[in-house]
Amino acid sequence: MFRPLDWFLGLFSLDVGIDLGTANTLVYIRDKGIVINEPSWVAINRRTRVPLAIGAEAREMVGRTPADIIAIRPLRDGVISEFEITEAMLKYFITKSHEQMIVPFPRPRVVVGIPSGVTEVEKRAVYDAAISAGAREAHLIEEPTAAAIGAGLPVNETRGSMIVDIGGGTTEVAIFAMGGIVVSRSIRVAGDEMDEDIVQYARNKYNLLIGERMAERAKIGIGSAFPLPEERTMTLRGRNLINGLPQSVEISSIELREAMSPSINIIVDTVRDALDETPPELVADLMEVGICLAGGGAQIRGLAERLEDVVKMRVWVAEDPMTCVARGAGRVLENIELWERSLTGLHRGSTHH
Repeated sequence: MFRPLDWFLGLFSLDVGIDLGTANTLVYIRDKGIVINEPSWVAINRRTRVPLAIGAEAREMVGRTPADIIAIRPLRDGVISEFEITEAMLKYFITKSHEQMIVPFPRPRVVVGIPSGVTEVEKRAVYDAAISAGAREAHLIEEPTAAAIGAGLPVNETRGSMIVDIGGGTTEVAIFAMGGIVVSRSIRVAGDEMDEDIVQYARNKYNLLIGERMAERAKIGIGSAFPLPEERTMTLRGRNLINGLPQSVEISSIELREAMSPSINIIVDTVRDALDETPPELVADLMEVGICLAGGGAQIRGLAERLEDVVKMRVWVAEDPMTCVARGAGRVLENIELWERSLTGLHRGSTHH
């Protein structure tokens, strides 16, 4: 139905696609691309729970705050664990993304990417947070669908396509055909678990206590899922658990691969299980087009090769894999009618206040 007011508002509002990630939140604005890519961290006053810093600024405070301030991630495993704080974070990012406009703006339409395994209650929490953060309309889309659209996969076509979206808190595996998900898996093993694996490894092998950020730096620096052409080393810094003194240890990419293997193996097995369940016709399609990797975890060296080795078909990394979900959410906004089937339940229609 044609609504003149909606059409008029649509001319001026900056429609927003949001990838509300456990590790990072990305905001895509129509005609502008990705305008925000910040860590999903909020620093709050421990007593009043009032947010003091959000995003990159809050992330800098992790492990360095005085007793009355704590830095937290309001999403855990892709799910909202702190509703008010997530709402404040969303409001901050939506407002910040609109600061580029000189004229006052109508409230935006928002599409938010959510993990495919979430419950109705969790969906409602994201929806409510988006509306109370200032959205005129809020739509939800499952992250693997948004990632596939952002990566340019032909999800609306008859032939099958497959995405493996590895984020901070969840890994989503989905096989699409004719605009719908045929097989899907959502596991709470992703980038965060790999960091945790590295922390445990340093503790068990070197009696070295390192922080999450040090572990993440090692993962990004020399982490891999398959033997590298040239193995590398880096220094881990932390505290010796026996004498309590600062200590640094040189670690090789071979050791780090061993450290990360528990999480990597679970992801590889999940992909294999999903393929086991896929109808043979679709498997034939996938053998032609291959499997697409998206999300921050897709950037782990040798992961595509490792998967290829196991599933015996081409595996490729999407262009700019970190931004696939946000870009996909943005593309959906450009033509909501076309992607109507891809949006997930709850309120399909618009919400006017």
